[in-house]
Amino acid sequence: MSQYDVYALGNALVDSEFKVDEETLKKLSIDKGHMTLIDDERMKEILAGISHSSDKKQSGGSAANTIIAFSQLGGKGFYCCKVAGDEDGKFYLEDLAENGVSHKQKIDSLPSDITGKCIVMVTPDAERSMSTYLGVTGRFSKDELDNEVLKKSKYLYIEGYLVTNPDAVVAIKDSIALAKKHGVKVALTLSDPGIVAHFKTQFKEILDEGVDLLFCNEEEALSIVEESDLEDAIEKITNIVPHFTVTLGSSGAFIFNDGERFTVDGFPVKAIDANGAGDMFAGAYMFGIMNDMSEQHAGKLACFLSSKVVSQFGPRLSKEQVLQSVHDFKENYLR
Repeated sequence: MSQYDVYALGNALVDSEFKVDEETLKKLSIDKGHMTLIDDERMKEILAGISHSSDKKQSGGSAANTIIAFSQLGGKGFYCCKVAGDEDGKFYLEDLAENGVSHKQKIDSLPSDITGKCIVMVTPDAERSMSTYLGVTGRFSKDELDNEVLKKSKYLYIEGYLVTNPDAVVAIKDSIALAKKHGVKVALTLSDPGIVAHFKTQFKEILDEGVDLLFCNEEEALSIVEESDLEDAIEKITNIVPHFTVTLGSSGAFIFNDGERFTVDGFPVKAIDANGAGDMFAGAYMFGIMNDMSEQHAGKLACFLSSKVVSQFGPRLSKEQVLQSVHDFKENYLR
């Protein structure tokens, strides 16, 4: 019997979100709409260039947002990550626990180590631009794995941002091999178009190991197969993975599974902050298909919850918001 539904690998980052204008991005030379890795000095420079304190702070990282959403919906989630023994590290682990996520974390960092941080800058058009200082999570390796838990899980979920770290790529490949040996399905999110563009070789190596379910947005889909037309990209991806989703913003999502194609309509809302929408989609979609929903209904639920995320500031909903949204969804869309 499975101990966990989803066993996730990802970065541990304390997210600090800031509302900024376009001029601030230009002044700080921020690549709008993308995630950029930075060092400690650059982090200080960016923070000094933002004229106000953080509007919101919480535990983050793409896979963390996904596994928290999955757990809030009622799934059993486990998160493999790496934090330092500083105040942010303690905050991070407490936030996971408060959201029902189990974890393996032995803090063996040096006194000088720092828990990873992500500066999320949100412009009035709801686009998010992220500058990430990995800190100790940049040393994520197979030492952070809990193979006994993985063996007893239904899905292994991999955050694409980890491909920037060679040791993490080794950990990913080892995890996939173990998952295949024990009948655990493998899910991967491409995470960010800039990461896909710069680390395409690593992504292709991971896909070659055998991925059962892939999550991406339109830009990431085009990049991973080097196409300019979405239909052409989808056709190529069908030959790589048997089951995948392509999120299309307010237009909804495309879903492919074992030869069947589905299109799910979106829920247009006034977008305030796009950060976390894809993470919520992945968590809700996996919860749906693992709880007897069809791909279409799971995709519809995922789009509905993602629309709730983008209509507020911050990458996550509270558990109460998630449960109320699920109730509303069932009342209005599953009757």
